[in-house]
Amino acid sequence: MNLRDYFVADYHGAPFELFGRAHLLSLALLAALAIALISLRGSHHLTRRRVRVGLALSLAVAELSWHWWSLEYARWTLDANLPLHLCTALIWLSVYALLSLDVVAYEFVYFLGIGGPLQGILTPDAGAYGLPHFRAVQTMASHGLIIITALYLTFVEGLRPRPGSVRRVVTGAVVYMALVTVVNVAVGSNYMFTLHKPPTASLLDALGPWPFYLVPMIGIGMLNCIILYVPFAILDRRSPSSS
Repeated sequence: MNLRDYFVADYHGAPFELFGRAHLLSLALLAALAIALISLRGSHHLTRRRVRVGLALSLAVAELSWHWWSLEYARWTLDANLPLHLCTALIWLSVYALLSLDVVAYEFVYFLGIGGPLQGILTPDAGAYGLPHFRAVQTMASHGLIIITALYLTFVEGLRPRPGSVRRVVTGAVVYMALVTVVNVAVGSNYMFTLHKPPTASLLDALGPWPFYLVPMIGIGMLNCIILYVPFAILDRRSPSSS
C-alpha cells in the first residue's frame, strides 16, 4: 500500500486490532511523551509556555485535521462531526486551559480528561481504519493528548482541583449530557452515546441495555472524579495549614 492509501475513506486494509502490535506501540509512544513532558517540572517558565502552546496547537491540529478529512471525503455530517462528544469538547477546553491556565477549565480537563479519553485510547472508535491509517492515528493522538494535557497541567504547571470541584464538574457534566441528548433527538445523532452504544467494543457493553446503561455510566464518571480527587484530599489533610 502507498502512503495515500492510509488517508482514503474507502480503506481496504486491516481493521483496528485492539491491543495488537501497532496499538500497543502507539500506547507506549503516548506514555513516553507524557513522561518526557512531566519531567519538565521545575523548568523555566518560558520553556513551559512553549510546551503549553505546542500542546495546544497539536490538539487543535489533531481535531481540525479530522474535519478536513471528513470534508475531503464527503463524510462530514451534523450527526457525526459537531464538537459535542465529551472528548471533542475536552479538546477545545484543553486548548483554552493550556493557553490561559484557567483553574475552572483545568478542573474539567483533569476530572473528565483522564478517564474518558483513556477509554478512547484503550478501545478506540476507529472501526475499519487500522493503524497506521490517518483516522486511527488521529483518534489515538487526540485522546492521548487530552490525557497528557491533564497530567502536564497538574504535575508541571502545579494546577490542582479545589474543594467543591468534584461537585461542580459532575453537575456540569450531567447538565452538558442532558443538553447533548436534546441535540441527539433533534438531529438524529448519538453524541456521548446517550441514545445507543457505540458500534465498537467499549465499557458500555458491560453496563446493560439502553437506557439503563446511562445510570451506571454517570455513576462511573462520578466515581472516577472522586478517585482523582482523593490524592489532593489526603494532601490537604496532611497540610499544616489545614489543621
